[in-house]
Amino acid sequence: MYLVVLTIAIIFSAQTCLLGPYITHSLKFCDRTKTSRYPRFRLWTFPVLVDGPFGVVSAAELIGIILFTAYIIWAVSVESIKNWNIVSSFSHNLPSKEQSALMLELTGLRLGLIGLFCLAFLFLPIARGSVLLRLIDIPFEHATRYHVWLGHLTMLLFTLHGLFYVIGWAMEGRLAQELRDWRNVGIANFPGVISLLAGLLMWITSLPGLRRINFELFFYTHQLYVVFVVFLALHVGDFIFCFAAGGIFLFMLDRFLRFCQSRKTVNVLSARCFPCGTVELSLSKPENLNYNALGWIFLQVRELSWLQWHPFSVSSSPLEGKHHLAILIKVLGGWTAKLEKIISSISEEQLETKPFLQPHSKITASIEGPYGHESPYHLTYEHLILVAGGIGISPFLAILSDILHRINDSKPCLPRNVLIVWAVKTSKELPLLQTVDMKSICPFFPDALNLEIQTYVTRQKEPSLEEGHVIEPVNSSDFPASKKCGMSVLVGTGHVLWSGLYVIVSTLGLVITVYLLNFLYINPYNIYYWWYKGLLLVACMTISVVLFGGIVIGLWHIWERKTSYNEECENSTKTSSIVHPKETRIHKKTGQEQYLNIIRYGQRPDFSEIFGSMAERWRNVNIGVIVCGPPSLQTSVAKECRKQNLNGVDNKSVFHFNSHSFDL
Repeated sequence: MYLVVLTIAIIFSAQTCLLGPYITHSLKFCDRTKTSRYPRFRLWTFPVLVDGPFGVVSAAELIGIILFTAYIIWAVSVESIKNWNIVSSFSHNLPSKEQSALMLELTGLRLGLIGLFCLAFLFLPIARGSVLLRLIDIPFEHATRYHVWLGHLTMLLFTLHGLFYVIGWAMEGRLAQELRDWRNVGIANFPGVISLLAGLLMWITSLPGLRRINFELFFYTHQLYVVFVVFLALHVGDFIFCFAAGGIFLFMLDRFLRFCQSRKTVNVLSARCFPCGTVELSLSKPENLNYNALGWIFLQVRELSWLQWHPFSVSSSPLEGKHHLAILIKVLGGWTAKLEKIISSISEEQLETKPFLQPHSKITASIEGPYGHESPYHLTYEHLILVAGGIGISPFLAILSDILHRINDSKPCLPRNVLIVWAVKTSKELPLLQTVDMKSICPFFPDALNLEIQTYVTRQKEPSLEEGHVIEPVNSSDFPASKKCGMSVLVGTGHVLWSGLYVIVSTLGLVITVYLLNFLYINPYNIYYWWYKGLLLVACMTISVVLFGGIVIGLWHIWERKTSYNEECENSTKTSSIVHPKETRIHKKTGQEQYLNIIRYGQRPDFSEIFGSMAERWRNVNIGVIVCGPPSLQTSVAKECRKQNLNGVDNKSVFHFNSHSFDL
């Protein structure tokens, strides 16, 4: 059975590999196309549900939720009818107590099978660099919420599965015996108990309240997914495990690829701390690394922790520099506070060190990514409204820089009207806007781009005394860059052919490994233990990923090294050419700014007024709305987009809601 499943996976992988170049070409072509003359609704960008357990849900997502829920209800109903028919056939031979116990056990069996079906999809959304997600252009920050939804449903079904069995066994007086049972043929109960306990620990610590209180507990207990999967295979055996093995195998491919990428050390070219409690890191990258302005990376700083990885949005445009990538980090927790402290100590050490000596301290970083949309959808709207809360301005700085670079370089760029709505707590955060020197990037940008910025300082009634002055970083450090220390291109957007080849070769390797195992070991030695064959299948999946996939990764790495060697050598000599924020400040009172910048104190954005005025000003157009901020901000913006789209006014504009927020 599992050979049939793997064959289907091979066909899918081959189609992905063959269609990859054409998909990439079409995605790039969409940058050159103009939007429809008349505004149209889109299922993916029309928010339908904005309040509730699912958060902001688009029309397309709601359709998917309804269909999946309908399937679960239908499956439970059909299986319940089957159980009733089975129990009815034994009603004359069994006492009522045993009939109830049998009904509970059969119900538990059916719920377990339905849960296994959900498990088949559970690992797909968190395969960050998966070809599948890139093929349908769903970035990981969006797909993560699907993993959360499926995780709750899967664990609910598995918990009920185990609970019904426990109650049934207790009614029959054989609970302790059944929990310890480890059958060689059939379902082994004891491994199932271990798998369920591991799943419950992951589920409980992932609940929103507990996750916010102690993120490290959530992160570390989630590594129990290895125990959950292995003991699940021991519990059900190889045949039943195959129903979920496809999604798990794709996740294993992605996890091994990310592991290989993260082993490479990345140069931190510069680091600086701002008075508002924000840290900026400039990271070395090769010239052939492809990403778009709405990209994310996962960052590990080994001086802080060898295990913790944290997601951050890219704050620099891919056109801004060939050899560096910048991120902004808000100091909010223990990990970020330690990072700020290290940068401050290194800065002080550099001030005390003699000019011809290098300081001993450094920052050692590892990167996963960049991830994000395969296509830069922010370039497909002529009218943009960017709504940010606090450090949520970071990706919009990248968007603004990207638009200005494209205008300056005469590259395809549709946006011509951009409104940035930024809500901050205090005016200390305002200098973050100065990290983008618009006149330096594109001197004539006022002629090509109508830019308006509305900033709301919510916790101040009036400007501070320092308002309007150039704000320099409190601490800044520059580091010498050695050769071959840019981030790897193994994961992220681009390189569809290499990714497709990696999936195909690994899948073929799995088929070959399973065939050889059956031909040389299982059949000759008459291996029939279910749990043992399930363990062997997991071992085959691991071997095929590491051995066959490792060969492709090795060739990929050689290709990467050959194509980026010259760029990485230049990187060490051109570090000084990177534009640092302290060199690009524009004095707020010099009059050099040629765009509308409104700062309101003691107020919060009134989205009804803002969106209404933009609809009246632009009239009868598609307006792209991108929000990056806390859930409450997303809800407010989505609610207003829905209200504006349903108001029924003639010649109205259509607001397309897009969220760029990521919450683990």
